[in-house]
Amino acid sequence: MHHRQTGSTQESAAAKAGISVRSGHRIDKDGGPRPEPRRNWRTRHDPLDAVWESELLPLLTAEPSLTGTTLLEYLLDNYPEHYDQSVLRTLQRRVKHWLALEGPDKDIVFRQQAVVAIQGFSDFTHPDEPVLIDDKPFKHLFYQFRLAFSGWRSVTVMQGGESFVALSEGLQRALQLAGGSPEEHRTDSLSAARNNKQNVWTDDYEALCKHYNMVPTRNNLGKSHENGVVECANGSFKHRLSQQLRLRGDNKFRCIAEYQAFVDKVVNQLNRRVRNRFVEEQQALQPLPGSCVPDYQDLTLKVTRSATIEVKRVVYTVPSRLIGERLCIRLYQDRLEAYVGQAHALTLPRTYPKPGESRARRIDYKHVIRALAAKPQAFRYSQLRDDLLPSKAYKTLWEHADRTLPKREACKWIVTVLRLAYEYDCESQLATELLNELQGGRLPDLKQIQERFLRASGVVSESGTPQHALAGYDDLLASVSAQPPVYQEVTL
Repeated sequence: MHHRQTGSTQESAAAKAGISVRSGHRIDKDGGPRPEPRRNWRTRHDPLDAVWESELLPLLTAEPSLTGTTLLEYLLDNYPEHYDQSVLRTLQRRVKHWLALEGPDKDIVFRQQAVVAIQGFSDFTHPDEPVLIDDKPFKHLFYQFRLAFSGWRSVTVMQGGESFVALSEGLQRALQLAGGSPEEHRTDSLSAARNNKQNVWTDDYEALCKHYNMVPTRNNLGKSHENGVVECANGSFKHRLSQQLRLRGDNKFRCIAEYQAFVDKVVNQLNRRVRNRFVEEQQALQPLPGSCVPDYQDLTLKVTRSATIEVKRVVYTVPSRLIGERLCIRLYQDRLEAYVGQAHALTLPRTYPKPGESRARRIDYKHVIRALAAKPQAFRYSQLRDDLLPSKAYKTLWEHADRTLPKREACKWIVTVLRLAYEYDCESQLATELLNELQGGRLPDLKQIQERFLRASGVVSESGTPQHALAGYDDLLASVSAQPPVYQEVTL
């Protein structure tokens, strides 16, 4: 029609359009393409005609969640000679058509309008990218808090699981950064916040929300979209973090604090997009109280005679001087602070069981090595033997000593090496030197190792002054006893 309107002949316009001249005549006459008639008849036999109304439809009516694949399996079990995989696609289309016309009503998502300073959302998520801290794999979670109106967020690196201590620390850090608190705090069914069996909030979480004047709420079970403000934010944050790690060139960090600073940088880049809305929401947030809720759990434990304590299914060693003492433990998500009365005794890094394991140990040989040096034969069959060896290098040294030395000498050798590593603060250096000598084909004896460290520390092992012979003391005593006693007169 375009070519005809621009002056082309009917034959020329038909050729340019790629149609026949006869079709061109009809189009000129009717004014446009003829619509195809809608077909209302079948072109082939319905393969499900014998079973759809009588068997499959009653099954779907009773249980609309049945899929086409499940119904095909039913047919293959009952009518293997009549049906095969070729009817699967037909069956799936028939089920989809029935659900659209006669199936049950579906759940509707009612889009919510975010109101300034009303809601804040919390959620935990697993990282997508592996991270190394001090060249070791770092198992962790991200806690994310997000304000519903502005979309401002805070992300905190968390060790361990979704505990109340982690929730408390991350939430309070986020509120401090935001400069205020919303009226409502929403989570999913976190066991750290809610006793799901009794369907009540935990006392600790309720006290935390009350302290910041927030009403605790949660989404309905299985309705993750009700927590979508933070659920979708997890994906955008992890994507941005992945991109920044690639831009950085590696995923290695010296410490957790450096990694947290990197995460904060990524979060700040995301928050720049919502700066204006956040300024508006920040002004409407509730003021923060003057103090924070302690983000730790209090425990009281007695130190065993093995100089150990057990916290959350993890065994820790402590200095032997604390044996028999009752320690007040403040359990943070990344450390343990131990107190004797009101006095701080020590800090221990917190350890979590590995995935698939229910228990773990964190053994520091420095806590027990002096006691072990007094009875080195206890090392061989100690329950903590493998954990007392601080690295793979020391495990290699012990295996070689155990193979090449007598049993008693092997225990004495490794315990003395550990004692020297502790006393002279040279754990890695000593292991490297001993492994180098071991590769040379010999294991240095204890006397050589001790002399090396005595010389290095400036201690003289042998005195330059010759020792008197013991016989000289006998002669001196004999000469004194042979002389008569001398009495002195005293006038009263």
